[in-house]
Amino acid sequence: MDATYKPFKPIEPRPAPIKTEGAMPWIRDNLLGDWISILTTVAIIGLIAWFVPQIINWGMLRAVFEPDADTCQAARGIGACWGVVAEKYRIIIFGRYPYDEQWRPLLATVLLLGLLIASCIRVFWKPWLALLWVVVVGAFLVLMGGGFFGLSRVTTDQWGGLPLTIMLAALGIVLAFPLSVLVALGRRSDLPAIRTVCIVYVELIRGVPLISVLFMASFLFPLFMPIGKSPDVLIRVLIGITLFAAAYLAETVRGGLQAIPKGQIEAAQSIGLTYWQTQRKIVLPQALAMVVPGIMNIFIGIFKDTSLVTIVSLYELTGALSLALNSDADWRPFKIEGYLFITLIYFIFCFSMSRYSLWIERRLAVSKNR
Repeated sequence: MDATYKPFKPIEPRPAPIKTEGAMPWIRDNLLGDWISILTTVAIIGLIAWFVPQIINWGMLRAVFEPDADTCQAARGIGACWGVVAEKYRIIIFGRYPYDEQWRPLLATVLLLGLLIASCIRVFWKPWLALLWVVVVGAFLVLMGGGFFGLSRVTTDQWGGLPLTIMLAALGIVLAFPLSVLVALGRRSDLPAIRTVCIVYVELIRGVPLISVLFMASFLFPLFMPIGKSPDVLIRVLIGITLFAAAYLAETVRGGLQAIPKGQIEAAQSIGLTYWQTQRKIVLPQALAMVVPGIMNIFIGIFKDTSLVTIVSLYELTGALSLALNSDADWRPFKIEGYLFITLIYFIFCFSMSRYSLWIERRLAVSKNR
């Protein structure tokens, strides 16, 4: 053996000169990357240090939680008056619905929310889910309207608050989505008549604000109907919301359809698939997956736009708040606290929808990577 031979010894691994994982690297890269980031971070921290203690002091430490108008008046300008929520929450949540019968909209809302949650869970995506929608929506209408099973009759003009908001948003979304898919397919149709009708519908609806659609559905539509034959105002408003949402959803879906390579459609035709089989099995699953953020954005918009139905005397959540405070001079000065309360409700629903959209995107990303 050569006397100069030495056995190989691997060099021990050395730590990286700069740590790239953990909290400190994230702070360095995102908050202290350059002088502009440093100045922005310092300014934001300064604003937080200035405003947050004042908000905590106003909203919690010096706030009044008892439903006492005199105590709230004494603390006015010093602390928040959450007593207005404690005093008026039933009117805010249920609107003008008869006080002794408010268990009915509460139960109806719980059923509808349970249905919506179940519809968002993959394990419930079965054929019987459509039947469950029919049963739960029917139960919702029976509970709210009454007239059956010994329940007293409550007209739709007394419906309001959170149950009305959830009902209009949920049914508006469920009815608008399939209509939007058909309109999007119609805009890409080779038949000129169908394509023209779909284009006119989309451009006409998108050319006016929702408030105009609601106004026409509520006040102008009955003028063209025989006396006493006009549908209920709630039905007319729901149709207006559905048509308005479908027009915007159709353009989002059409954007996904245009992103599908034409070769896939030609390949489907070459193996003998019909038009509807191609759309159902190949085109639509990919197109809808591409536009999930846009679709969810419109869904969130529909939920918030239900506040506009106040102009037709349907007092949903924001309208019920105005109804609760405008009729009582003692609590009228505390509208800010009331609006912060319903803002929290809107935020919870919209944030939940946003997180669900992100979950769907992650699931789709996993399926694409397989």
